[in-house]
Amino acid sequence: MKTAIITGAGSGIGLATAKMLHAEGLAIVGVGRDTAKLAALEQELGGTERLLTISVDVTADDAPQAIVQGALERFGRIDHLVNNAGVGSPKPLHETDDATLDGFIDIMLRAPFRLCRDVVVHMAPGSSIVNVTSTFAMIGGRRGGAYSAAKGGLKSLSEHMACEYGPQGIRTNNVAPGVTMTDMVRHRFEDEGFKRANVETTPYPRLAEPEDVASVIAFLCLPGSEMINGQSIVVDGGWTKTKYLSPRAMTSVWTSAE
Repeated sequence: MKTAIITGAGSGIGLATAKMLHAEGLAIVGVGRDTAKLAALEQELGGTERLLTISVDVTADDAPQAIVQGALERFGRIDHLVNNAGVGSPKPLHETDDATLDGFIDIMLRAPFRLCRDVVVHMAPGSSIVNVTSTFAMIGGRRGGAYSAAKGGLKSLSEHMACEYGPQGIRTNNVAPGVTMTDMVRHRFEDEGFKRANVETTPYPRLAEPEDVASVIAFLCLPGSEMINGQSIVVDGGWTKTKYLSPRAMTSVWTSAE
């Protein structure tokens, strides 16, 4: 029985991915900090026959060892790794202190790097790693700061791994979500400026839901994606690839930013 490790599995994209891969018959190692959310994951998947939950801070020094050891002891193999855990609400470079910088780098670059390092040695041909990056790893964006730096580093790490471990039959890819309606993001739509900057510039009639991103991650863990390696698949309704402005934005009265 193939096994997938998913970080940040208690909510949002991670939860949706766990449900999809579980439905495909995989065993799931769901990693997260919130024990209540992990308990809810167990309920969502109907028990723990093909599920192991591990409550750990992925930035902890012993986290990779605990995750890998748990997966191997319970299921005897690791076939897929989805590095999804992350944080949001970044600030511009000039407003970012060292503690914030370290926090973003720790959870979204250092932690995935260390977990990849400990997992890849246990993978066999046909295995895959999916790192969840961001549109901010693909293009410049305002307020990116430490978030952009971490996600950009993760994108480059994936490309290195695709080259290094691809000959062993181990694929590594990125999935880069745009603004996705997770609990971490939903509250930001109270800010009319944030809402307009995303809704009015997306050439699709809605923004992404967690399931939209999870379906791409799940695909990259299934046999039909065997020739996809070293790629970044962007899930954003065309936001990064177009200069779209909605009719509302095109006909609005422009005012000074002052």
